[in-house]
Amino acid sequence: MAVLTFELPDGSTRDVDVVQVLNAGYAGRSQEDVAAHVAELAELGVPAPTVTPALYPVSPYLAQQTERVAVQHGRTSGEAEWALVVAADGELLLTAACDHTDRELEVHGVAWSKNAGPDVLARRAWRLADVESRLDELTLRAWVTHKGEETEIQNGTLAELLTPGYWADVLRSRGDLVPGTVLISGTIPMTEGVEQFADHWRVELGDPATGDTIPLGYDVVRMPEPIG
Repeated sequence: MAVLTFELPDGSTRDVDVVQVLNAGYAGRSQEDVAAHVAELAELGVPAPTVTPALYPVSPYLAQQTERVAVQHGRTSGEAEWALVVAADGELLLTAACDHTDRELEVHGVAWSKNAGPDVLARRAWRLADVESRLDELTLRAWVTHKGEETEIQNGTLAELLTPGYWADVLRSRGDLVPGTVLISGTIPMTEGVEQFADHWRVELGDPATGDTIPLGYDVVRMPEPIG
């Protein structure tokens, strides 16, 4: 399975042997807004979930700390998210993440599309306990690059999403809050008119109270055409 290494603000590191990955979906804190989003996606052919918020299991090897994501075609994209990571000692960590999704496959099944690309995680993390009192103030931003020009595509706060505490309670009730668990939060809205199918994605989780940020970034690289 994947082994991820996170550097904490005090300079210590945590190695996490990933045993399960779960991707939250339709996880906005306002479920009225989520319902409107589900209706919009349905018009694009994306199947509606049976319940919201949703939770999609993802193959553990797809949790990656990488600067390069290989894709099969030009209609894949990331999403700015946070990730809740359960360390070996049970400590809860918070980091930045980007769920790279196959948008062509999404119309056939959201769970399928989530398993067609990696969940890219940052190499730094915060202890959840250290930022939990100001979670709603934490910022989540993303930028895309097309032919060398970078454009902001997402800009919001964690107040827009269900909290890590909410998801920790869900996992605990399922018996899934175990070391090696990674939960990806779901995302915030994208800026209308900005092309999401990009050459590069960059995501940043920020703490305005301290000025600290957790960044990640990766190139999106097309694989060669298949033979046969």
